Amino acid sequence: RSALCASAAAGTTHHGLSNAPGPASWNRSLDRALDEAAATGALTLSGRKLKEFPRSAAGHDLTDTTRADLSRNRLMELPVEVCMFVSLENLNLYQNCLRSLPESLINLQSLTYLNISRNQLSTLPAHLCRLPLKVLIACNNKLVSLPEDLGKLRQLTELDVSCNEIQTLPPQIGQLEALRDLNIRRNHLVRLPPELAELPLVRLDFSCNKVTTIPVCYRNLRHLQSIILDNNPLQSPPAQICIKGKIHIFKYLNMEACKAASDLPDYDRRPLPYGSYAEDLYSGRPYGALDSGFNSVDSGDKRWSGNEPSDELSDLPLRVAEITKEQRQRRDREREREDHRTGSHMTNGTLEAELEQIDFIDSCTGDDEGEDRRSRRGAEPVSLSSQFMAYIERRITREVRNTNIECRLKVSLPSDLGAALTDGVVLCHLANHVRPRSIPSIHVPSPAVPKLTMAKCRRNVENFLEACRRIGVPQDSLCSAGDVLKGEVVCVFRLVQALLSLAPPPLHSAPSTQLAGFALFYLSIMSLLCALYCHLVPTH
Repeated sequence: RSALCASAAAGTTHHGLSNAPGPASWNRSLDRALDEAAATGALTLSGRKLKEFPRSAAGHDLTDTTRADLSRNRLMELPVEVCMFVSLENLNLYQNCLRSLPESLINLQSLTYLNISRNQLSTLPAHLCRLPLKVLIACNNKLVSLPEDLGKLRQLTELDVSCNEIQTLPPQIGQLEALRDLNIRRNHLVRLPPELAELPLVRLDFSCNKVTTIPVCYRNLRHLQSIILDNNPLQSPPAQICIKGKIHIFKYLNMEACKAASDLPDYDRRPLPYGSYAEDLYSGRPYGALDSGFNSVDSGDKRWSGNEPSDELSDLPLRVAEITKEQRQRRDREREREDHRTGSHMTNGTLEAELEQIDFIDSCTGDDEGEDRRSRRGAEPVSLSSQFMAYIERRITREVRNTNIECRLKVSLPSDLGAALTDGVVLCHLANHVRPRSIPSIHVPSPAVPKLTMAKCRRNVENFLEACRRIGVPQDSLCSAGDVLKGEVVCVFRLVQALLSLAPPPLHSAPSTQLAGFALFYLSIMSLLCALYCHLVPTH
């Protein structure tokens, strides 16, 4: 028994097998990792509580290492040995105790990915900006500023400096001509630099800061797909606009640019087309794309802070409504002149042909090379595809509204038919017209609540799509609920056309059918009388 107790105290069983890894097994594991690094070029020493680079690495050839993972250790400084890996492309130093980066880091002239997050860095050295980095992750440190040499990282596509103590961004950040993703979340920023408007950003996150104003020039961020700005005391745009999403933020910035026209040069004074920002709405955004916040019935309780200027918001809807009305009247006059010149109306065959042309144009212009060409032609506000799409949308809106929906439902619809269909009310009534009682319950506005909530709009749209499936609309003609809620004009109108093709003929077509039958009967009788006359009367 005493022998067994002594064996257990030594960390072994009575069979002589180790219960806990001793120094020998630890060294063997480390040697295996170094052997694999020499063979594969990937050094993995993560989670080993290392305070310095292992001395046994001197017996291994690691000069061809391309990936090094030293994360989750206790390194106080970057090992000099790592700075000698001249072929290193990927370096992960996540969750260590680094307080500075040595100047020998400049030796890594192949390094494109660097993760120094969750350390104790207070500054980023200037020599870091002389590396060919494409991804730099420096979140969860103690950074109070970024170096002015940051603009030298011309190949940088992703920069994450979130969860630091940064108070200002240097204007040189506008020189990062390849930057696509910028994360400055949870810092101490009070203002956003206007230089960011020059970048081809796709994603911008400046949430959890102290920003009060989004610069008007940010409306030039044509490639932006995601903007995260919650937990900021924003006043311009106000919270009622920001909570609606990206499209409405850019609409507001365009309107602000028009109001400040006297202070801007000619190029900045020209409002940008809203269509440039409508191509990439996110289906996960709970508020959809129904309302920009202008002339809405929101009570204003969905605010992030209580310091929005209420006086400015009170008369802003009236000013915007007047401008919008003038623009709509001008567009209607242009459409009438265009119809007068063409003198033709769109048939179903023409509709299908032009829809195919739209699909072809979109497929040809959606590649990266096309994006680059459009970005280089900065002075060209709207592409040929956008102009063609706008023309088709106008034409489709007039085949569908005048001939089909309004005639069948005996209602008058507004000129912006795409927005009028987003709440699903008209669509549900149209489905019941094609097949009565196919949708037993429809949520409709009331005088007390003139605007449906997003949940009720989505329920109407989902009921409409389910009714279309039961009626027999082909699967390839259906669209998603998100497309309807976002007002995707071509997709929705194609679905309406497919649904109406299954509907009985309109009531006004019955007299025409009877008249055609009578005319056929009359011609038949006259032909028979002529034949009898020719047969009975002798010819001379």
